[in-house]
Amino acid sequence: MQLPQNKFKKAIREGQAQIGIWSSLANHLAVEILADAGFDWVLLDTEHAPNELPMVLTQLQALKGGTATPIVRPAWNDMVLVKRYLDLGVQTLLLPYVQTPEEATQAVRYTRYPPQGVRGVSAAARGSGFGRYRDYFKRVHDEMCLLVQVETRSAMAKLEAIAAVDGVDGVFIGPNDLAADMGYLGNWQHPEVWKVMEEAAKRIRKTGKAPGILVGEADGKRCIDMGFLFVAVGADLGLLARGSEALAAKFKSKQ
Repeated sequence: MQLPQNKFKKAIREGQAQIGIWSSLANHLAVEILADAGFDWVLLDTEHAPNELPMVLTQLQALKGGTATPIVRPAWNDMVLVKRYLDLGVQTLLLPYVQTPEEATQAVRYTRYPPQGVRGVSAAARGSGFGRYRDYFKRVHDEMCLLVQVETRSAMAKLEAIAAVDGVDGVFIGPNDLAADMGYLGNWQHPEVWKVMEEAAKRIRKTGKAPGILVGEADGKRCIDMGFLFVAVGADLGLLARGSEALAAKFKSKQ
């Protein structure tokens, strides 16, 4: 058996836009529904969702065989968390709140085995096909995709240096946190925030790396036109909340 190719990494390296969806419901059945909905990627969130390692495992199993590449966002840029998700077989990680090129470099090292990094070695974890991927240790770094999240003015000032770190494949802009740091808490649609995000996409692309973002359905096309390469255009939590509200209102309003 051979280690599967990371389709998401290949696509963003070739400049192909990848459309995704956020999953915050922390539920394997919800993820199974998303797996074959037609998205290129599904983000399994553990930072702002009540999602833990055993639950993420069931979600990865639910995604297996679907069209969407799983991406996991650990709760923090932490060596132990990263190691555990990689051992589960995650090939693409989004690490939050990366503020400096030094932190980005540490993130890369967390995903690499020695001597390039500090990842602990397990010969028979799920990530290696329980030891069945004969080429695992030869190819695991090639198929690893690391995305780092930039979400403050301080990090934005170091954007090119963060993106240029060898081993960083993409930089994700967090609209809500960026807006809050800019003084527009709860108003990421402010024109000044959009101005910074648009410039960020251009700056990241100039480094040869892929820019990413999470927005709503209405703004997905706008972000793709700006040059963002991996764009989440919704979230399962939002679809359920807004869809159920709309359905209830449709019938309650007629009483």
